[in-house]
Amino acid sequence: MNTLKIMALPFFMLAMLNVGAQSKLDRQTLMTIGDKAVTVKEFTEVYEKNNLNNNVVEKKSVDEYLDLYTGYRMKVMEAQAMQLDTSAKFKRELEGYRKQLAKPYFSNDKVSDELLHEAYDRMQYDIRASHILIACDKHAMPSDTLKAYNKALDLRKRALKGEDFGTLAMEFSDDPSARDMKGEGGRPGRKGNHGDLGYFTVFDMVYPFETGAYNTKPGDISMPVRSDFGYHIIKVASATKAIGSTQAAHIFLKLEAEATPEEEAAMREKAENIYKELMAQDGKNWIESVNQYSDDRGTVSRGGTLSNFTVSRIVPEFIEAVKSIQPGQIAKPVRSMYGFHIIKLNSISEVESFEKESYGLTQRLEKDMRSKKSEEVVLKQLRKDYRFSQNDKNLEAFMATIDSTVLSGSFVPAAEVSMEAPIFTIEKQTFKVGDFVEFIKKNQKPQKFVTIATYAYQLYEEYSNKQLMDYADQHLEERYPEFAHVVKEYYDGILLFDLMEREVWRKAIQDTLGLEQFYERTGSKYVWGDRVYAAVISTTNPESLAKMKAVVAQGVAIDSLRSVISRDSIPQINMRKGFFQKGDNQFVDQTEWKKGAVKEIPSTVDKTTVLVVVEEVRGPEQKTLGEAKGLVTSDYQAELEQQWMERLRQKYPVKVNQSVLEKVRKRY
Repeated sequence: MNTLKIMALPFFMLAMLNVGAQSKLDRQTLMTIGDKAVTVKEFTEVYEKNNLNNNVVEKKSVDEYLDLYTGYRMKVMEAQAMQLDTSAKFKRELEGYRKQLAKPYFSNDKVSDELLHEAYDRMQYDIRASHILIACDKHAMPSDTLKAYNKALDLRKRALKGEDFGTLAMEFSDDPSARDMKGEGGRPGRKGNHGDLGYFTVFDMVYPFETGAYNTKPGDISMPVRSDFGYHIIKVASATKAIGSTQAAHIFLKLEAEATPEEEAAMREKAENIYKELMAQDGKNWIESVNQYSDDRGTVSRGGTLSNFTVSRIVPEFIEAVKSIQPGQIAKPVRSMYGFHIIKLNSISEVESFEKESYGLTQRLEKDMRSKKSEEVVLKQLRKDYRFSQNDKNLEAFMATIDSTVLSGSFVPAAEVSMEAPIFTIEKQTFKVGDFVEFIKKNQKPQKFVTIATYAYQLYEEYSNKQLMDYADQHLEERYPEFAHVVKEYYDGILLFDLMEREVWRKAIQDTLGLEQFYERTGSKYVWGDRVYAAVISTTNPESLAKMKAVVAQGVAIDSLRSVISRDSIPQINMRKGFFQKGDNQFVDQTEWKKGAVKEIPSTVDKTTVLVVVEEVRGPEQKTLGEAKGLVTSDYQAELEQQWMERLRQKYPVKVNQSVLEKVRKRY
């Protein structure tokens, strides 16, 4: 033995001793909860997963986590004692999660990796394109397929010779959105898009179309691209840097589809005036302008901020404006089919590194049709792993008995067919002709464009693949212990949710008497700030404004104003009344908080005038149960859970082996 080996031996032996000692500790009982023993391994697996292997906000000490883990195990034991895991709802939900968890085991890493990198590369760009669709069924006869292809090819040639692509789309495309649609049955009409699909990026279109678009240079027109819908010729207008998930705010001025040119011109002028006013103050009055002018009432309370969107989720004019500015800037007014938008770009989430984007892309790949590429490779491997063996003689004999009734979806096997004849085996499990016949009966559908043999073997491929996938799925837990562990975590999680809903959350909502008693004990901590009871009245009619000022001057109570407006037929009045705190309404904030205060606030961009009337000023006061119900219910739930946990600790007493716990502490 050489010197190097002799020197290395003690270190090797020490490592082996440490591994052996750790394995021995893992098997020891750390504690008992009720009559259930918990080993060190059971605890440390969960502890390490949640505190050592992940990025967490705060890593828990062993003792802190032991307390959390104990509560978690008590709840699971209680849920099992109540047999919550036997309900149909629980089984259905667990099966749904298990199905999602199993997906990675049915994809090929190499193919998936190639698709993943392709998706990431395409993710760098937003495409704007138009298309002309020539419809063609995916199972069409070769003659019909060729006819559709030649028609698409002819239209491409005409476009390349200079004919307008949009006009060709309106006349020949089988995509109905290309043409104008008249309003009918109370539904408004809309203008056709002339084939313009707006902006899109990876996963927004079916995979063949996406590939055709990304492989076509801006300004070019693709060769016919086949999808399940037919043949597309694609004209790419641009391929620009992706803006990803975008957050923007807007001031929206609604314009009806039937608006006259004069109405559109007036609205355009108003939008430009608002924009000029914003620019004069470097956009500092954005919130005030949104509150005062935007017709998108759903976003006014958020400063005009829309939900985060991607390029395919909003009209292309909006995207064009967003792409022309930087975060923090405001774009000039743009016209869309809905009206005018003044857009402020808040942020864009630019494409991050491949490592950061890969998880989300992988999730989307699993749901996309391109994942079938990976599935084909997996099926080939599964045939080897599970020793798939096909009986060609029996299969061919049965296939020869299938007649044209299968094309009408009414196939029934002939009496002489041997239903017990085996057609393939998966490991030790045999699948017979009769099994395949039942599959045909349930899945056959009328066919127009395929031969008997083609459709019969298509059904057989579907059947054999399904049986192979199902067999592999049924043996996942025994083949992959890590999969079994994750499924167990989901089992526990669903149980805990159902239990908490039953014992805490639902109880707090249904126990009205208990909630009232809890509020009586704790109500003093739910308090309003300073408030005013006021009316905010707006109008564009000078005569109506004068009448309202006269009514207010007479001291008419706010609660009676609506009846006066109705009685005196005062037109074009909008009014909001109620209690306001600071920040609830910009016009109320501009008014002196004094009983009887009245303030007139004219608009600087149109003829609107706002009249604010303050009737009452209130200091801080306790909220009623109705006003604070959400907060009170949440706090009551927390109290119920605490009381419930005390009962569980009595039902499932905990005994911790302190000497074993000390060894676990030292490990970490």
